[in-house]
Amino acid sequence: MLRQIKDWVRTIKRDVHALYLAARDPRTPWYAKAFALAVAAYALSPIDLIPDFIPVLGYLDELILLPPAIMLAVRLVPPELMAEHRAAAIRAEGRPVSRAGAAFIIGLWLLAAAALTWWLWPQAAA
Repeated sequence: MLRQIKDWVRTIKRDVHALYLAARDPRTPWYAKAFALAVAAYALSPIDLIPDFIPVLGYLDELILLPPAIMLAVRLVPPELMAEHRAAAIRAEGRPVSRAGAAFIIGLWLLAAAALTWWLWPQAAA
């Protein structure tokens, strides 16, 4: 059963990436593009309707809302385009992760945190 869940999650992850690619494809109809982009943005966004730190309830939006939305978005994209973008998503899974890109993003977050701390920290009167 755990293997089936892992396969299902891997399929959802692949489809979300494929939907993101389909949303950027000019051959995708505008309505499918808009819905696919909204679904991909919600799935990849750290902001949820129900915050994940709330026990049990936090993951309900991912378990209840996201799978049907992904299935609907997949049905809106023409099948030949979806197959093409699924293949591209599978190829992307095998690519190495950019450590330089990750370091850059982490550096930006640290810089933003330092700037925010400096700005909010009470300044000593001279």
